[in-house]
Amino acid sequence: MIYFDNSATTKVNDSVLKTYNAASEEYFGNPSSLHKLGLRAYELLETSRKQIAKLMGFKQDEVVFTSGGTEGNNWIIKGTAFKKREFGKHIITTQIEHPSVLNTMHQLEELGFEVTYLPVDKTGHISADDLKKAIRDDTILVSTMAVNNEIGAIQPIHEIANVLKDYPNISYHVDSVQAIGKNIQDKFMDPRVDYYTFSGHKFHAPRGIGFIYMKEGKQLEPLMAGGGQESNLRSGTENTPAIAGMAKAIRLLKEDEAKKADKMEQLKEKLVAHLKTMDNVHVFSQVADNFAPHIICFTIDGVRGETIVHTFEDRDIYISTTSACSSKKGLESGTLKAMNVRENVATSAVRVSLDESNTEKEMDEFIKNLDEIHDHFQILN
Repeated sequence: MIYFDNSATTKVNDSVLKTYNAASEEYFGNPSSLHKLGLRAYELLETSRKQIAKLMGFKQDEVVFTSGGTEGNNWIIKGTAFKKREFGKHIITTQIEHPSVLNTMHQLEELGFEVTYLPVDKTGHISADDLKKAIRDDTILVSTMAVNNEIGAIQPIHEIANVLKDYPNISYHVDSVQAIGKNIQDKFMDPRVDYYTFSGHKFHAPRGIGFIYMKEGKQLEPLMAGGGQESNLRSGTENTPAIAGMAKAIRLLKEDEAKKADKMEQLKEKLVAHLKTMDNVHVFSQVADNFAPHIICFTIDGVRGETIVHTFEDRDIYISTTSACSSKKGLESGTLKAMNVRENVATSAVRVSLDESNTEKEMDEFIKNLDEIHDHFQILN
């Protein structure tokens, strides 16, 4: 089996799974309980929070646990909108955001908020100048992704942050779900950012766990009301075993991160170079400083993306259409549409997404099968 769908989800690391299982057996108490079993679970919870914060360069109380990227994005956007609505109801985002952002924006529009969706250029990047022109007196939030989940474009976070330095009352949120562990911290970590979103299953932690960074002094309206866990910010009994596993996953992720990212970049370079030699193939992910090292998006003219995916699956090779969250709906790539790619091309898009476990041997085998599949469809067309 060759698994090239790591942007959709990653396999839980074996040692992370051991940590999860051990925590489930030995720290099964509720962290909010007063007895010693609860205290032990609470100590593990806070030790994990401290470890994550240190590894990420955050303060311990700036890390708040969630169920993953979708909850994190929903909470930061809605929580900011509800907390700051007396100061304005205008939000700025982009046309290429993840559905958990775009659909949240649509919900807020139904509640009377106004949203500006910034366009992208032909490479899938937004313009800081466009952002500056879109800012209004009633703008309360800007939300952009760090790495586009469909083509891998790294957005100009520092340029955006520089614009927002002149607007300290506008909150800035970055969806960094696809960015962690790719040795690109210098491209998306900026002191002007108020909130970051992270999701554990994108970096070999269990599913159903994630965290947000919430800058010290910032406030969010809670979406989950209940027992007041997470400093009254996010109620619900914390998933302590998964949190401990996530802390372990981040520690492993940070070991030799540059070396791992370089390996992904080399595999990407090899595939992109080969794709560019093929007839009737379009490549939308560049080997460049403003693209992540793990995502390659391409099309084969005249062949729908889901057909390509299933043809590879028949050979025990797993890739995806451009977004796992939209793939079963048969939709064209939202990012390619925003880039003004023709619909008949955009519906042919597929995504290869790598991680540090992938090998050159796997890439060679993938390219061999790609050539065969490509030639087969060229004959049919």
